[in-house]
Amino acid sequence: MRTVLFASLRTHTRRYVSALVAVSIAVAFVVVIDAIGSGARSGIAASVEAAYPEADLVVGEEYGIAESDPDRVLRVAESRGDRAAVIASTWTTVEGPEGTIGDDVRVGTVALDPQLRSQEISSGRAPSSDREALVSTDTAKAEGIALGDTLTVGVGRETVDVTVVGLAGSSSYLDADVDITWPAMAAVGLAIPDAVAYDVRDDVAGAQEALTAVTESPVQTRDEYVDARIVLMNQGADVLSYLLLLFAAIAGFVAVLVIANTFTILFAQRSRDFALLRCVGATGRQVLRSVRAEALVLALVAGATGVVAGIVTGRLLGWLIRAFAGEEAFGPVSHSPTWLVAAFVGGVLTTIVAAWLPTRAVVRVSPLAALRPAADPTARTTAGRVRIAVGVLTTLAGFAALGLAVWGSSMPLMLAGGMASFIGVLLLGPVVVPRLLRLFGRVGRAGGPFRVAAANAVRHPRRSAATTASLLVGVTLATAILTGMASARDAVTTEMDAEYPVDFAVSGARAFDPDLVEAVRGVPDVADVRGVKGATVASEAGRLTVIAASEADRAATLDPAAISPKGDEVLIPAAVAQEFADGVPEELTLRTGDGAVTLATRVVGSEWGQAAIVPTEALEQVAPDAAVRVLWVLAEDGADADDLAGALGALTRDADGEVANNLKDQQWVATQLDVLVWAVLGLLGVGILIALVGIANTVGLSILERSREHALMRALGLTRRGLSRVLAAEGMLLALVASVMGVVLGTVYAMFGVATVVADVMPDARLVVPWGQLAAVLVVATAAGLAAATLPARRGARVMPAEGLTLD
Repeated sequence: MRTVLFASLRTHTRRYVSALVAVSIAVAFVVVIDAIGSGARSGIAASVEAAYPEADLVVGEEYGIAESDPDRVLRVAESRGDRAAVIASTWTTVEGPEGTIGDDVRVGTVALDPQLRSQEISSGRAPSSDREALVSTDTAKAEGIALGDTLTVGVGRETVDVTVVGLAGSSSYLDADVDITWPAMAAVGLAIPDAVAYDVRDDVAGAQEALTAVTESPVQTRDEYVDARIVLMNQGADVLSYLLLLFAAIAGFVAVLVIANTFTILFAQRSRDFALLRCVGATGRQVLRSVRAEALVLALVAGATGVVAGIVTGRLLGWLIRAFAGEEAFGPVSHSPTWLVAAFVGGVLTTIVAAWLPTRAVVRVSPLAALRPAADPTARTTAGRVRIAVGVLTTLAGFAALGLAVWGSSMPLMLAGGMASFIGVLLLGPVVVPRLLRLFGRVGRAGGPFRVAAANAVRHPRRSAATTASLLVGVTLATAILTGMASARDAVTTEMDAEYPVDFAVSGARAFDPDLVEAVRGVPDVADVRGVKGATVASEAGRLTVIAASEADRAATLDPAAISPKGDEVLIPAAVAQEFADGVPEELTLRTGDGAVTLATRVVGSEWGQAAIVPTEALEQVAPDAAVRVLWVLAEDGADADDLAGALGALTRDADGEVANNLKDQQWVATQLDVLVWAVLGLLGVGILIALVGIANTVGLSILERSREHALMRALGLTRRGLSRVLAAEGMLLALVASVMGVVLGTVYAMFGVATVVADVMPDARLVVPWGQLAAVLVVATAAGLAAATLPARRGARVMPAEGLTLD
């Protein structure tokens, strides 16, 4: 049988090319997932990793570090000759040369050791003692701070005077307005230790063991700590891991379908060859071993080809994504040896598994039966009835699992349910696809080629269902992902708009001059500015600034509902609520010399400045002569958050304005979303490519299988051009049916995906269907089906009638 094996591989090379391409692309897809995942993770983690440069270990956990641990870690570092830097922050009062910079200025730490310093110096130099400090460039611009100025950090007796020796640009997610050393911050007394970055001279394992023995907080490698931080910032969801798991599962699933489909058609075409081998003395076991050996050889060659192609494609896609999305959004691409080995082994095993059932079907048929033309099983045959029953049960079981996944927020169950239900749909394909073909075929009854194509496709339901399966996978995948991403982006945008209804809020201790509103409006990159009236009132909790936004003011914000009090209530932002020493009471009575009003309190997570919002009527009652106390600023698209914050601070400095930069947080989240979107688009492109190769394979093999039929049509008078038109019309009709089914199924799967994954993190998430994108998918997929059939159709039409009638 070894001679037969090699002869078969040589003789049927053309047919095996399609299977080779299918397996290679499936393996390449897994390699590309690793490449794009590494780039996306680098992009998301860049600003987090930048806070711990050169650190081998990080002592700390999700919500900080034990109070006594920083000193313990510093002592271990000193005894071992290692380096360590405490990372901490606080919000306190900072006095500058021209008065108070703010009562709630973010102060961070800067390491004296250059290897552990995260700040990027844009001007001046780094601190070299505990009495020197860095100031962020936008804060310096807004507050008029220059090199050599002295700042007083802290309140009362717990203060420290520092000299500004350098200006720092934005470098990490822990950027602060003012950076001082850890000893200086400890003297302030309000420090909040976050972690300790630890650089090991040698023996990382020994250092980790020594630190673990003396600290209460966990000791992790930098990568482990960064990963945990990213999950924490994504509200406990490792979104990127979810996506990689999703696409890895889809890659394997699509690969099995496409490869099994290809082998089914391939072996069905060779059934007469196998029957002849059986007739001349080969046993069923020998034929089975020979066919599976062919699959193994094919898998080894295709696996190696796929790994190489995946590495090249992954790096090319990474380069393209970085070119379009920017280096700050998408990091450098790398390949994990584990992923490469897993992709190769997985490709080989997937090919063997995918070829298992088709090869068993080959030897089940007796030699004489295989020499006769095979009839497709229908609903009237036992095999057809069993297929329909299994399809219905599998589909129902799959959708039941999807329902349970939504209830339990289980992603693995969601994947299992989606795959099971999709397999059920594929099993029902020979029943569903012909009915849809008849439905869509009525549209083209006026045209001869279209009418012949429709009749031919309906006459072979199993072949038609197998041909549509590959494109059905691709369109379903594209629809589900595009709809899921649109829904996720809508949910994130809605949540961000509610949390940050304005891009910038400028709060003042006294009223702003009306001319200042127009001056701010003239600042470059300012789209709109609203001067919101308010007053300082007395309450049970002390002095409180309250504002009341008019209907026009609210309408100009990103989320008017977030800043609209319901009835007689006062909205208190979380930043203001922290100033209530005894907590926020259920009711507040606001008093001035003009009157008093009692309102129910509601603390919200939104940020609109250092003021509470009251109804317009309540403000008129306690402060009829209220003046502008807060400026709400909306930025143009593409505005630089730090530059604009600095410009606003400089303009409002004389009025004691304090700028809240909400746009910076919004842009950070937007960058994460952009990374995920670009990663998904890259993976989606490769997934669709697999589907297109699949439909090209099945259409090509189907045309090759029907060479005698086409030759007979030519002999009866059909021209070469006419045959090409019939085959192209058949390909387009099959693609249209697959596309419509895929859009419907993909939308349904997206609905379950949003309810399972997105709603678990953002409960208010809703399904958003991107109709324009889905229409484009429908058109492109149909055109792709036509294009996939064009080349095989031309090749089939070139065969002379007499030659075609002699083919097996």
